[in-house]
Amino acid sequence: MLTPEQIETRLERVLLTVQKPGRYVGGEYNAITKDWDKTETKVALVFPDIYDLGVSNMGLKILYDQINQRPDALAERAYLPWTDMEAVMRGHGIPLYALESKHALADFDIVGFTLPYETLYTNTLNALDLAGIPLRSTERGEGHPLIIAGGHAAMNPEPMHAFIDAFVIGEGEDVIHEIIETVQKCGMSLQAAASRSDILRALAKIPGVYVPSLYEVTYHDDDTVAQITPRVPEAPEQIVKRIVGKLPPPPTRFIVPNIKIVHDRAPVEVMRGCTRGCRFCHAGMTTRPVRERSVEEILAAAEAAIDATGFEELALLSLSSSDYTHIVELVDAVSKRFLDRKLSVSLPSLRIESVSVDLMESLKKRRTSGFTLAPEAATERMRRIINKFITDEQLLETARQIYSRGWTTIKLYFMIGHPSETLDDVRAIAALCNRVLDEGRKVIGRKAKVHAGVGTFVPKPHTPFQWVACDTEEQIEAKQELLRRNLRNRNIKLSWTDSRDTMIEAFLTRGDRRMAEVIYSAWRKGAKFDAWGDQRRYEVWTEALADNGLDPDFYTHRPRRADEVFPWEHISTAVSKKFLFQDFRMSLEGEIRVDCREQCYACGILPTFAGMRRENPGEGWKCPEVKEKKRVASHG
Repeated sequence: MLTPEQIETRLERVLLTVQKPGRYVGGEYNAITKDWDKTETKVALVFPDIYDLGVSNMGLKILYDQINQRPDALAERAYLPWTDMEAVMRGHGIPLYALESKHALADFDIVGFTLPYETLYTNTLNALDLAGIPLRSTERGEGHPLIIAGGHAAMNPEPMHAFIDAFVIGEGEDVIHEIIETVQKCGMSLQAAASRSDILRALAKIPGVYVPSLYEVTYHDDDTVAQITPRVPEAPEQIVKRIVGKLPPPPTRFIVPNIKIVHDRAPVEVMRGCTRGCRFCHAGMTTRPVRERSVEEILAAAEAAIDATGFEELALLSLSSSDYTHIVELVDAVSKRFLDRKLSVSLPSLRIESVSVDLMESLKKRRTSGFTLAPEAATERMRRIINKFITDEQLLETARQIYSRGWTTIKLYFMIGHPSETLDDVRAIAALCNRVLDEGRKVIGRKAKVHAGVGTFVPKPHTPFQWVACDTEEQIEAKQELLRRNLRNRNIKLSWTDSRDTMIEAFLTRGDRRMAEVIYSAWRKGAKFDAWGDQRRYEVWTEALADNGLDPDFYTHRPRRADEVFPWEHISTAVSKKFLFQDFRMSLEGEIRVDCREQCYACGILPTFAGMRRENPGEGWKCPEVKEKKRVASHG
């Protein structure tokens, strides 16, 4: 393997031959470089997509900050090179390296991948291959780093089970330290192949860590999962996600990128979790419970981040920013604190029913990038099914308030393909967009614009809709064509998700262990950057499925039985399967659940979180208290 000096020498010869060489040089302001030889444990954090996207990833920022606070460990970053740089690296024998020290990834003790979405799977294999690390965990031995992964897509780890040594299920702030300490206690014995299994068994004892090689999966004759069983006593029958009891201070010394990136801003997470209970929403179900930061802590973090970076946009992040208890007070305080600066403030996720006039007035004082609202569906029937009930009049009144306060464009986010959706429900999306535009014209005339973003529903693991089927390509394309015909106004922009993107996401997110061979075959045939439309090679995926004797319809278009064992059955988000199925049955009847801040439905998160909270006490928990503990425990 090349030394850092040799890698730098080769880079100097080739960087000016590729697009955006700034992606590959490192040395950014606020990057942390520690003494390699004096640091016990070395961790490489990899976002398996290009620099332009990866620098913004919040999970990577948090882990980078957490690890580098330790005197005995260092964290460095790596991203996947674009196709031109990959060809150059392979042609000149340059392995995938970390930006801070230029050490090859194979030099690190731990290599951690963040997997926020499934279309990064082939990129992960490509990164391992570029790093000279064996793709399969069974092929790693002497001298190979420990390969771990986490993120939302890790909530169903089975499609990637063959390639990852250990998965982190849930939140990483605490568990990353336990992983580092476990590796250190094992004497960092990765230099001895025989000891690797001992390290994996030790990792399996850490709550929230899943070691797939320690489990066996059997199947029924109909190809559904029969059983998932541990093979060793150290492996628990169920891996329960890690929950951080009190959110630690947010990172603020963000890396200032060398080039323009997708989200060039200072992000501060104001709260984590969601209580709305949208039945399609994977993040809303898997990040429970809600934990909020104080206005004072957010303000201090925002000021520190702006001072440390010079960014001109502040993003107040959460799944539902306007549900933050003190949101108006926070936006007012931000406006006062940064009164003399040209600072834009964005709230990336606003609920229609919680966008108050006060909040709009507060936002109006700052430069903002516009208003995005997510009705998701356009008929009362569909909103009841997905548990996102608002009225058209609420939406229209909110639109009137937005336009009247000087905004000219409203982006509306919808989703097609929800369970039981009809073409009339799809037509209603177009009709509602036209009605919103009409309201805008009444207020500001021809300057009013609407941007309709229409995604396609994919049934996700650990949600009430995990039992339902996904639309077929033909159904998706028919609905998209219907929208195109009905949204031809020049002041309405329509964007949608390609049906083939939906199919790839659907069979990967719902896949079992057999999907690993499909991912490997697709990568060998050239699949990578699957999230990029101009790089996606759908025919490669269909060939890979056929080569491995798998029917994509088995994963995408098949409703699940009530008693079916899911491939992710052994992974627990602490929201019980019983609760999810009950919620699914309620959707069939069009029954809604109110925000669970108002009423506890005993989903299972409270008993689990209460136990973790005792171990890691702290304030910031905003789930409702439950007096009848026995009742909660028995139902949860």
